Amino acid sequence: MSDIRHSLLRRDALSAAKEVLYHLDIYFSSQLQNSPLPLVDKGPTDLLEEFLFQVPKERGAPPKRLTPLQELQLLEIMCNYFQEQTKDSVRQVIFSSLFSPQGNKADDSRMALLGKLVSMAVAVCRVPVLECAAFWLQRTPAVFCVRLARALVDDYCNLVPGSIQTLKQIFTASPRFCCQFITSVTALYDLSSDELIPPSDLLELIVSWIFEDPRLILITFLNTPIAANLPMGFLELTPLTGLIRWCVKAPLAYTRKKKASLSNGHPPSKIAKDSASAEDRDCHQLYSKLHLCVLQVLMMLQGHLTEKNLYGRLGLVPFDHVVPLVEDINRLSDELNPLNASKEIELALDRLAQALQVAMASGALLCTRDDLRTVCSRLPHNNLLQLVISGPVQQPTHGALPPGFYPHIHTPPLGYPALPAHPVQTFIPGVAFPYRPIR
Repeated sequence: MSDIRHSLLRRDALSAAKEVLYHLDIYFSSQLQNSPLPLVDKGPTDLLEEFLFQVPKERGAPPKRLTPLQELQLLEIMCNYFQEQTKDSVRQVIFSSLFSPQGNKADDSRMALLGKLVSMAVAVCRVPVLECAAFWLQRTPAVFCVRLARALVDDYCNLVPGSIQTLKQIFTASPRFCCQFITSVTALYDLSSDELIPPSDLLELIVSWIFEDPRLILITFLNTPIAANLPMGFLELTPLTGLIRWCVKAPLAYTRKKKASLSNGHPPSKIAKDSASAEDRDCHQLYSKLHLCVLQVLMMLQGHLTEKNLYGRLGLVPFDHVVPLVEDINRLSDELNPLNASKEIELALDRLAQALQVAMASGALLCTRDDLRTVCSRLPHNNLLQLVISGPVQQPTHGALPPGFYPHIHTPPLGYPALPAHPVQTFIPGVAFPYRPIR
């Protein structure tokens, strides 16, 4: 590697970067012939940091800077390399060696270049780069995934109005990337503050993707070998938990935001107030649409979990994530005052109850009824939630039931006797359909 470095030092920045990619391609292609998981030595990593990320090797040396034009040309070189490399395994290994965080001073340069590369890949629809980015999001700690998501949201939602349509078009080009992007975005925007409410353009984009094909959010789960115990600190297998958080917290978060804008001492003009009300109304309709899609996906899961032999072993909606969600709802309900936000609190609790009910019935949420009752004990009263936490949360599997079917899970709330079954009678003699008399 020292001979290669000396030859690279005599080149300009762009030709040196191109030469590094050439040598890495040869190096990893030969490595992959001997092992499916090649080890990345320190030598190639040092070359990448010095000639692609412009991190000087000598201590105390000033960092090198590419001009904006040179940086654009470097991104084009990298996009073209991944587009032209026909072996997926080589692409994945090179992308990983380029952008996997190393815990050193090059990580900031690494993440900045990654954000620009993926943004360019979205703009010019470079599918190989998007596929590599999808795998990167799956294998990288969530704190870095959120940084990439923020860079893309800044580029396509904040920087240039209307550019969200470019991002919208990659739905058919790389569904796997779209799934991972949704997962990272829901981790970024958790509605814990007004600044962490997803922009309306981003919300509309994600709802349009999922509404067109709800199975989109299961792509990573369905196409990944899975162990029952998932590593900590990484993105979840699906964005289900994050999307449930969005749907449940949205009525309260938007009410909190509206309350804060009214109490800052600067009342909005009538035009601004009407515009904000219309935007909030549109967002609430989108969250309602999203909630329906999430319930539909949850209902699909029992068959998929059974097929992968993970039913009852893997909770795609972890109970550990339900607990902070319930705590957030309780805190927001207290903060908003039930007298002023009763409808919003009721809607949030209804959505929570529906999500819990379907998640438990499909095997996506693994918990006992006592666990759920304990967690939800401090929430404001809600009839639907009381039904869910009072009835059995999971029925034993039955061999005669088709995949995806889940039995009726409601029993009367504790303390109320069950009503006798209505007799099946015939309305008119000779007409064989049952009816249930009104009492």
